[in-house]
Amino acid sequence: MKTKDDFVEYARVAAPQLRRTAYLLCRDWDLAQDFTQTTLAKMYVHWERIVQRDNPHAYAKKVLLRAVVDHQRLRSSSETVVAELPETAVPGADTDLRITLIDALARIPYRDRAIVILRYWEDQSVEATADLLGVPAGTVKSQAARTLTRLRTMLGVDALAALSE
Repeated sequence: MKTKDDFVEYARVAAPQLRRTAYLLCRDWDLAQDFTQTTLAKMYVHWERIVQRDNPHAYAKKVLLRAVVDHQRLRSSSETVVAELPETAVPGADTDLRITLIDALARIPYRDRAIVILRYWEDQSVEATADLLGVPAGTVKSQAARTLTRLRTMLGVDALAALSE
């Protein structure tokens, strides 16, 4: 049987990826950290039951997505994401392109953003994405195609071609 010590190790390894996913969904590092902590806290309570399943990380992503969706639905937060970050990154073409893509993702609806992030950023299968979002696989395929077309229009084809290199 897995112990709580195993959870500590799992949380140490999984937290950075969960936080990155949360950030891509909400575009706020502090809020992403809150979502990550919420996810890990919920998992800790049920850890012994969770590890009996095949994939604790899939469970974690589902809990994380639900936390983000619940927050989006409630809109109880009065915090506003600002255009300029307080600290600056080292300039570079890849960084600029990445920021441009993240900005474009912020302008599309939440579910479309979640589909694109899970499918292409996190390299999830259509079936895994559908399971995480609780939608049919056909919805994931059609929404992904429409959203990529929309992103190509927003960014211009050259920017997306550079991303795939």
